[in-house]
Amino acid sequence: MTLLFCTLDSQRIAELIRAAERFVCYAGPGVQMAPAQAMAEVAGRLGVEMVTVALDFDERVMRMGFGDMQAVRTLREAGIRVNDAPSLRTALVLVDDEGYLFTPTALYLEAEPQVQQAANTMRLSTDQLREALARLSPVAKAIAVAQATTEQEREHIASLPVEVGSEPVTEEQFARVDQALKEAPPVQFDLARQVRVFNAYLQYVELKLSGAAIQSHRLAIPPNILKLGGSKDLEGRLRTTFDLIEKGGKLSSKKLEDELNEVRKNFTPSLGKDHGRVVLKSAKPYLEKRLETFKANLEAHQKTVADELQGQLDASRKQIIDYYLQRVIDNPPDAMLGQLLHEKPTEEDARLWLDAELDRVFPEADALIQKMQLDVRYKDVTFETLNREDFLESVKAAFPRVDWDKAYAEFRTAGQAEGER
Repeated sequence: MTLLFCTLDSQRIAELIRAAERFVCYAGPGVQMAPAQAMAEVAGRLGVEMVTVALDFDERVMRMGFGDMQAVRTLREAGIRVNDAPSLRTALVLVDDEGYLFTPTALYLEAEPQVQQAANTMRLSTDQLREALARLSPVAKAIAVAQATTEQEREHIASLPVEVGSEPVTEEQFARVDQALKEAPPVQFDLARQVRVFNAYLQYVELKLSGAAIQSHRLAIPPNILKLGGSKDLEGRLRTTFDLIEKGGKLSSKKLEDELNEVRKNFTPSLGKDHGRVVLKSAKPYLEKRLETFKANLEAHQKTVADELQGQLDASRKQIIDYYLQRVIDNPPDAMLGQLLHEKPTEEDARLWLDAELDRVFPEADALIQKMQLDVRYKDVTFETLNREDFLESVKAAFPRVDWDKAYAEFRTAGQAEGER
């Protein structure tokens, strides 16, 4: 029984073409290498005038994987005229008494169908075949007229308009598309399909907190003060530099950093230092909800810092002055004595001198306050990361409770090379 619906891929089309005894007509958005080579062989056997080709000759067609530039070059080198049919998306192959209307495959999106259950083709009847010939090109129309069995049929076919573009691809047009594809080559379609498999599951994510770590700011103690010596009272903060804000204090960003690290740990596991962090697409809404909460906490923290930072700086400044005050009185430095009108400095003299020394290094609150913000950057899986040998194993280790067998099977199928089909 002859099936109405069947499956055609490039190899099957090439086999069909090679069996031609009278003519071949091919129309579609593009053509792959196997059918092009077959048509070149037929043209050498039957003559180039018996091979009709119409394509949407556009670089976008090549980039989607509907056709191959080298295949078009093969046709032209064989002397076959390639007609330009802009925006053509349905494909047609007619060989002698067989004709098929099929849906071409955009290899960027999926591999060509391999099983009968994935039917992409409808077989044409004899009348449909001749009508298609007549509407394909003037040459194909002449073939259809010659194939007619009655005068009435010949007149009917002769009256049909040519509907597919019949102007040949020019040398200038060919050179322009060829150069565009050389400058920006199409992606490898099997890799592009593999990437989309994992892009459905994962996204890279980078969370960066900036402007919040007020406690990391330090100032250098002026040399004239350092010469005064010290004790262990402030040794945690006071050496040659001084922590402006206590690390565990109210204005410290440590609580925020801990909160963000908890979010990272729960929703964005690392795939290793060379891979970065990823989030499951299914968990992304939860991640974004937690980040909204974090941003609200960050905004509140920034307001607290703006309201209280100057007071904290003043308190730290006073702490240094109080720490050194008696030392200055008991053992006044020459840098201070050279400025006095009397022999022994008072407490007020010592305080003013220390204050003036600290003026040189102590910042104002406004100079420290920056815009506190959380930068969230999502990136899709790329060809480069996907091709790293440890990528799949890293994903499995990061999400051990996810069944990756299905994704891995899709990944392998999507990357199936044409030579393996």
